[in-house]
Amino acid sequence: MFESSGVLFILLDVACLVLVGLPFCILTHQHKPFKRGFFCNDESIRYPLKDDTISYQLLGGVMIPFCLIVMFCGELLSVYLSRIKNQSLGKKYLSCLYKAVGSYLFGAAASQSLTDIAKYSIGRLRPHFLAVCKPAWERINCKTGTYIENFTCTEVESLVDEARVSFSSGHSSFSMYCMLFLALYLQARMRSKWSRLLRPTIQFFLIATAVYVGLTRVSDYKHHWSDVLTGLLQGGVVAVLTVFCVSNFFAQPVKPVVSQQEEVEHNLQETPSSGNHYGSTD
Repeated sequence: MFESSGVLFILLDVACLVLVGLPFCILTHQHKPFKRGFFCNDESIRYPLKDDTISYQLLGGVMIPFCLIVMFCGELLSVYLSRIKNQSLGKKYLSCLYKAVGSYLFGAAASQSLTDIAKYSIGRLRPHFLAVCKPAWERINCKTGTYIENFTCTEVESLVDEARVSFSSGHSSFSMYCMLFLALYLQARMRSKWSRLLRPTIQFFLIATAVYVGLTRVSDYKHHWSDVLTGLLQGGVVAVLTVFCVSNFFAQPVKPVVSQQEEVEHNLQETPSSGNHYGSTD
């Protein structure tokens, strides 16, 4: 992994990660969404402004460390149980951890970039847009029922721009990506008999957490239900593609090279010879 050729591969991976995350970084920094107008009788953008049930800081501050901790522990246990003798335990662990975390970060960057491309290209108004914008109604002619494009907001421009990025929900896409990624990761790693009900139970709560985050965005009047649904679907699709097309979680494990004494001990203990999971699949 850390030989000259391995370093080049790492640099290539980092370059790809940066490229995939560029749309997210650029669009978030510029923060100039498409300026969409509205109809005066549109009730969907007249909701009051509320605080976030789950803020951006709380979402990222909890989900990212949680995912990393699970992968740190999961890869350590997976490598330990594999008992591979042609590599040192530390080197093998770093290699597996690098692949797992790298796949996760790549998918997260791709998911957030896709979300921001939609947000800033479409510029859909949030349900609380009028409460944030507070347009100068005396300058708007609502009697004709026409589409209003030329209007002036009386609030700070940055707050108004933030109220123009409703589609799709970034909270929903990110939470579903993280939780479904972990659910599939556990599906690949937890294969022993004792985990047959424990694994789906954990997976249920992971997916339920993502759905709950999305639902709070509707109840907080931050997004329309279609924004949340699209975000959940997009995050889920990216998670599936990342796990099956980028990572090697479900790859057939390599049969470990063990000594004759260890092989006898494994047979006596009926321990499986393949080590890409937490136990036997029987």
